[in-house]
Amino acid sequence: MAIDKVKAYLRERGMDDRVLEFETSSATVELAAAAVGCEPARIAKTLSFHVGERVALVVAAGDARIDNAKFKARFGCKAKMLKAEEAEPLIGHGVGGVCPFAVNDGVDVYLDESLRRFDTVYPAAGSAASAVRLAPDELERCAEPCTWVDVCKLP
Repeated sequence: MAIDKVKAYLRERGMDDRVLEFETSSATVELAAAAVGCEPARIAKTLSFHVGERVALVVAAGDARIDNAKFKARFGCKAKMLKAEEAEPLIGHGVGGVCPFAVNDGVDVYLDESLRRFDTVYPAAGSAASAVRLAPDELERCAEPCTWVDVCKLP
């Protein structure tokens, strides 16, 4: 199971005690915010895109949206999301549990600047009923190698 893989990955980084598991789904920003008990903007959603022959994961604040012009300027291509059925084979995590930890080879991780305004954010932990409580700098350390980008817009 992907959550076990994520827990092992985070254990190596001393962060496995930050994993939260829920009885209910946390597969969307709204469901995750309700499960965690936080505002939706603090949910660090992981969006997956085809970028050439690789997959790019963009982790962004729950209220952020991809800015197509910024995305194209940064990645040199139009933002084309993976299909739901492509997520698990290409990333290693299924829809609802996609996160920037313990991902397959060929997956590049990017953290969007929209996350930096919070002291704590909650990305998924490999399942559709989980999250990880992290500060943005902890998220950066746990998601290494990763790169900060500015490819989103806020409402």
